[in-house]
Amino acid sequence: MSKENPIIAIIYDFDKTLTDQDMQNYSFIPALGMTPAEFWGETGVFSEKSGVERILSYMYMMIVKAKEKGITLTKEYLFSLGKELKYFDGVLTWFDRINSYGEKKGIKIEHYLISSGTKEIIEGSEIAKHFKAIFGCEFYFDPETNVPVWPKLAINYTAKTQFYFRITKGILDTTEDNALNRKSTHRIPHRNVIYIGDGMTDVPVMLLVKQNGGHSIAVYPKGEREKVEYLYVDGRVNFVARADYSERSDITSIVKLIIDQVNVAEQIEKKKQTINQ
Repeated sequence: MSKENPIIAIIYDFDKTLTDQDMQNYSFIPALGMTPAEFWGETGVFSEKSGVERILSYMYMMIVKAKEKGITLTKEYLFSLGKELKYFDGVLTWFDRINSYGEKKGIKIEHYLISSGTKEIIEGSEIAKHFKAIFGCEFYFDPETNVPVWPKLAINYTAKTQFYFRITKGILDTTEDNALNRKSTHRIPHRNVIYIGDGMTDVPVMLLVKQNGGHSIAVYPKGEREKVEYLYVDGRVNFVARADYSERSDITSIVKLIIDQVNVAEQIEKKKQTINQ
């Protein structure tokens, strides 16, 4: 594909957007002998009593509970948990299908992930290979013991907006802050960004994408449209759609229409340039 082809960035949340529940629920929490309600309930209590921010709280509780149960929380162990994740219908074939449709329209599609979940688990997943960059909560692992001793990166709800700008500017190194904060040309125009998320944790970035001329899509599980309907009514997203990524789904139609729109806009711009030469 030519370097001159326009790029569309599709940015995703992970938990309850591509999977039907939090990634820790599938095998990590059961390995602790706990239910998801118990683990997340204790995490909430710890956060309230200690004043520790909720994302940092769950990272801390993962370490504490694993130690209590004699589970060695190595990077390799977390990576293995990614193999147990389950996805909404159509997710496993979604990326190749959308890439193919974009290519037919002369558009390059790039997929990005911004998650408050555990990056090491995501990296072990079946779909990790499809993302140009994955931004998630990371642990710092002791080089000698290979166990987590400190948060390396924590992404809460508002912090997701930082990674939106990293993606549009093409600054994907999380340690590079100077270039991020300088006024610069965006590698990907704001209007060529699609953000797909499932609710309140995504509101700041979904609203930012929409306000900048991009497209935000709030997804919901079958029969639970009311969970995200208010986001559309309040003007925070452009679309709501069931979390079904299969070939004939609403979200497939929406994304294809956006690709078509970008294609038409690019053709008009090229025509204008030709006329003005």
